[in-house]
Amino acid sequence: MPRILYAIQGTGNGHLSRALDVVPLLQARCSQLDVLVSGPPADLPLPFEVNYRVQGMGFLFGKKGGINFVKTFWQFNSAKFLHEIRNLPVESYDLVISDFEPVSSWACKLREVPCVALSHQSAVLHPASPRPDKEDPAGRGVLKHYAPSTAQYGFHFRSYAPGMYTPVIRQQVRELSPTNEGHYTVYLPAYEEEILVERLQHLSRTIRWEVFSKHSSVPAVYGNVRVWPVSGAAFLDSLARSAGVLCGAGFETPAEALFLGKKLLVMPMKQQYEQQCNAAALAKMGVPVIKNFKDKNLDRVDQWLHRHETVPVDYPDQTAAVIDQLLREQLHREGIRKVLPL
Repeated sequence: MPRILYAIQGTGNGHLSRALDVVPLLQARCSQLDVLVSGPPADLPLPFEVNYRVQGMGFLFGKKGGINFVKTFWQFNSAKFLHEIRNLPVESYDLVISDFEPVSSWACKLREVPCVALSHQSAVLHPASPRPDKEDPAGRGVLKHYAPSTAQYGFHFRSYAPGMYTPVIRQQVRELSPTNEGHYTVYLPAYEEEILVERLQHLSRTIRWEVFSKHSSVPAVYGNVRVWPVSGAAFLDSLARSAGVLCGAGFETPAEALFLGKKLLVMPMKQQYEQQCNAAALAKMGVPVIKNFKDKNLDRVDQWLHRHETVPVDYPDQTAAVIDQLLREQLHREGIRKVLPL
């Protein structure tokens, strides 16, 4: 059985949420699985061993709707990043799988070792995937070269082409029994608590909002707005009981909201090409999209609050089948003939 390195981008919670299902499947299919996580400390508790923790090349969320490029630049240590690339022993594994993780991807590229991308970004870059009306060549270039790969297996909101799969809905979410207790769950990590509270109360002082904030360390209540630090268990509980979800145009949270049959409204992060592409895909499916919290967009939020339509999706549990296909194709391609349990 093969030795595999599975490398995960730790910025945000989407990649790590997907890993909760992917890691046990890989562990059952190889003799040794080592896990690498890059970026800041995770908000989610990880129920598996992490063998490598590296700085990588992560981004820091701002407080007004986008990435804080100044802080991102100043916290980035290029010498350390190059050291991590040079010292990661990718050549000692039978297979390297990267979920948009740059250290493992560039270590493989520099040593001419195959690197298999198993990520949402692989699907976003596919020519068949939806694009925003206003193209962003620089943003697309960053997305394309951030974590280079030699083979791609991608997840998207719909299967737009062969070899593209619907989202990995983790078992924790599949086991939920969704209800509607009237509140709206909010996850907009690029906004600070004060802005969210002011804008949400401006929208309505009667609707109950449950906000999960990366900028808050303790729970707080401001009238009809309850703010929580980001917590996996508390967020899933709120999501399952919600009437709807207001969030960024990431991937995992919108996909989980759609899977649970929740009303969904997304606000893509500013200057973030992947989220602009996600917003374009969701808009084609019928999910409302707003650019920001400016007054001119609040009427659309109000309309969404008073509508009851949801967007139906079919997201079967196919993660094990995708993993098996990846292993069969990539291990055979490298001339490594291993017996994989099916």
